[in-house]
Amino acid sequence: MNQLNTSTLEIHAQPRPEAMERGLRVVRHRGFNLCALNMEQDCQQLRITVTVESCRPIQQLWSQLDKLVDVSRVDSCHAAAPQQRSSLRA
Repeated sequence: MNQLNTSTLEIHAQPRPEAMERGLRVVRHRGFNLCALNMEQDCQQLRITVTVESCRPIQQLWSQLDKLVDVSRVDSCHAAAPQQRSSLRA
């Protein structure tokens, strides 16, 4: 039996209504269960923090979110060490 892993990603996107919808669709289509969701917006950017769980590698979701047109950056907050963060940008 595969073990579920929990991960938190912070998605930085353009402040457009469809950005949140696209991100959540990718989470669902990639087979990740949404555990928590937070969104903050200022005039310059939308910051969506999602906590997900799955037996799939988080890099699979990370790379797909980073390809979205509205997304400028995706950061990972590691569950084992919340103070550590890494960033991916193509």
